[in-house]
Amino acid sequence: MNTILFTIAVLFVGMNVYTFFRHKTYRQTGFDGRFFSHLFVSLCGVLAGFAVIYYALSQNGVILVTSLESMTPVDPNWQNLLYFSGVTLLSIGFGDILPVGPARWFALIEAVIGILLPTVFFVKSIYKKED
Repeated sequence: MNTILFTIAVLFVGMNVYTFFRHKTYRQTGFDGRFFSHLFVSLCGVLAGFAVIYYALSQNGVILVTSLESMTPVDPNWQNLLYFSGVTLLSIGFGDILPVGPARWFALIEAVIGILLPTVFFVKSIYKKED
């Protein structure tokens, strides 16, 4: 069951990232509300998808702790998983919850996606497509 859940979540995250990058550049330059809405929906989808990935990983052992010294595990409820996913995606990184084990790699991938999507949004919003 965990493998299926994990696979579906990875595909969901991939689909959100792919549809964002596939999105056509608008003809005008400057801010466009439709494009911003697309960015927001994509970021929310990636956030939820990674929360599901963390949930699937948590079924095999501890993936989040409060401190590396004490290794006190964090309860893997949806509130904590969505919080950790949001803090990681937005590159806030408060440090109150730390990933361990395989979750570290997924947190790194999530942080990269969280940096790339707004960067692409910015570049696409200032780029004027030639006809």
